Amino acid sequence: MNHTAARVGVGGPVGSGKTALLECLIPVLMQRGIEVAVVTNDLLTQEDAKRLKHKGFLPAERIIGVETGSCPHTAIREDPTMNLLAVSDLERLYPQLDLVFIESGGDNLASTFSYDLVDAYIFVIDVGAGDDIPRKNGPGFIQADLAVINKIDIAPYVGADLNLIRKEAGERRSQNRIAYTNCKTGEGLGDVIDFIEETVLFRQSCKNISVEV
Repeated sequence: MNHTAARVGVGGPVGSGKTALLECLIPVLMQRGIEVAVVTNDLLTQEDAKRLKHKGFLPAERIIGVETGSCPHTAIREDPTMNLLAVSDLERLYPQLDLVFIESGGDNLASTFSYDLVDAYIFVIDVGAGDDIPRKNGPGFIQADLAVINKIDIAPYVGADLNLIRKEAGERRSQNRIAYTNCKTGEGLGDVIDFIEETVLFRQSCKNISVEV
């Protein structure tokens, strides 16, 4: 099989909005003709997989839940074998797939993805965690191909200074991309979709063409 799907990791702390982000992104991508599947990671359950299946915007067979049995970062960085096998199963069942999201279980700011597993990864933090989060220099946030600062609508209610977050996030990520999102209204989601289409999917299409040639 020459065609392989692009793989995008989605990481971030518990409650930052990783699953909610996927719930918003996937229907838009599917409407644009992009064939999508998802692998979720949980410690000893498949709660995130069940939540996505319940939404019904993807056939349940396109969502695989991996029970890592260990710290979430282990299965996305140190030994991604279980995730690689899940992706391989999806590609075998759906050879037309364009994109597989691999969602990490909730982890800390140090969590990063192995590039043996993903082509790029998104790291999600939320405003509710405080406006000092960018200053903590977590490798997941700093090194991600795209950082998503989510729940920007709640800043006034949790005493977070959104302008400070924007300033310090920009300083610490230099020229690396950042999206500011509100999953309830859709604000900022276009920036995430642009990143996926213009960067990840474009690069993968070039790879597939070169292999076929």
